[in-house]
Amino acid sequence: MAGGGYGRYRAVIFAAMFVGYTLYYFNRKTFSFVMPAVMAEVPLGKDELGLITSSQSAAYAISKFISGVLSDQMSARWLFSSGLFMVGLVNVVFSWSSTVTAFAGLWFLNGLAQGLGWPPCGKILRKWFEPSQFGTWWAILSTSMNLAGGLGPIIAALVSLNYDWRTTLSFSGFLCLVVSFVCLILIKNEPADVGLPNIEPGAKKGKKGSSNDNSTLTELLLSPYLWVLSTGYLVVFGVKTCCTDWGQLFLIQERGQSMLVGSSYMSALEIGGLVGSIAAGYLSDRAVARVGLSSYGNPRHALLLSMMAGMCVSMFLFRVTVTGDSPKENHLWTVALQPLADLTGLKEHELWILTLGAVFGFSSYGPIALFGVIANESAPANLCGTSHAIVALMANVGGFLAGLPFSTIAKHYSWATAFWVAEITCTASTVAFFFLRNIRTKMGRVPKKAD
Repeated sequence: MAGGGYGRYRAVIFAAMFVGYTLYYFNRKTFSFVMPAVMAEVPLGKDELGLITSSQSAAYAISKFISGVLSDQMSARWLFSSGLFMVGLVNVVFSWSSTVTAFAGLWFLNGLAQGLGWPPCGKILRKWFEPSQFGTWWAILSTSMNLAGGLGPIIAALVSLNYDWRTTLSFSGFLCLVVSFVCLILIKNEPADVGLPNIEPGAKKGKKGSSNDNSTLTELLLSPYLWVLSTGYLVVFGVKTCCTDWGQLFLIQERGQSMLVGSSYMSALEIGGLVGSIAAGYLSDRAVARVGLSSYGNPRHALLLSMMAGMCVSMFLFRVTVTGDSPKENHLWTVALQPLADLTGLKEHELWILTLGAVFGFSSYGPIALFGVIANESAPANLCGTSHAIVALMANVGGFLAGLPFSTIAKHYSWATAFWVAEITCTASTVAFFFLRNIRTKMGRVPKKAD
């Protein structure tokens, strides 16, 4: 399968999806990037800003679920390219608008179009890459979000030096329109589209093209493993969102740290997450290559559980060891970090906070990548998009719970109590997943020979 034909097509298709999804994510955040400039021209209060951003989030959650189901029913390349075209079109029209109603309505449409991006990517990756490569390329493709999120504010700031926010949105929108056509041309759904044998053996088809061995949606929904994955993903994504959304406030308001330390913690978390995603994909692929996939258990479980345990430990240390008196205390980790502190010019407690952020990012983004990979590869080929859509929807529920419910606990008690609740929830989920790690993981209908 590593022949020249496959290699050439894989490189071109993956590059097109990487560039395309980088633009997807960049244009998901363009309003945030240019928000100060927009507020200087159009009077927008906190309520109006919340309405605009929330409209996109709600639409994105709905659309991503629908897109996952659609990716099993229609051409993935058309779905991906059409979504990118719509994202570009919305951004261009947004740049012509000046009212809160128009902003909120258009950003809702942006969210609907954004949901069409990732599910087709998972479908195409599964068709073009073998199981022992799937996790690695899934993880690398997901770094396009880190790339867009990291470089986006810088690019927007540089463009704003010479142009206004409307020009910035128009340019990024037109770029999406052009790249959407390029993606439509370069991306192929599966090897059979270019005359190569498919990597994943397809089900035998009857005269009307219906697959005799395809699982039904009911069989997928009745698979216990789907809901084990969904629950685990809900908890992991929710806990990760707690730390990314509220970790900085916890450090500043309750632990007496500076805004610089809080911001640095967030940066360290994202950098650790970038490394963790790639490491999770690569290392779990090595495990799959050694023992292969079976109907019970999954070689990726060991790494998944290890990373979830890392989340629990790093959260505990973050809550317990970081205090307002951290600069004055002489912990073991203070002594261990002193040489590095002397080298970098940072204080020992600052390095410790950055270390905890990087470890948590590594430990949380890895499982996030693995849950998506496992949900996709454990489902029958005709429902892999639907399977991922369901677990992703549960992850969005976790993200919601990390918002108002989490902040409500902090309001009535403290940030420390809220993080303790998240920590206990993550620990309980890890223990439960450990005991369920060897259940039947092959979702949908399993051929009798496989049993």
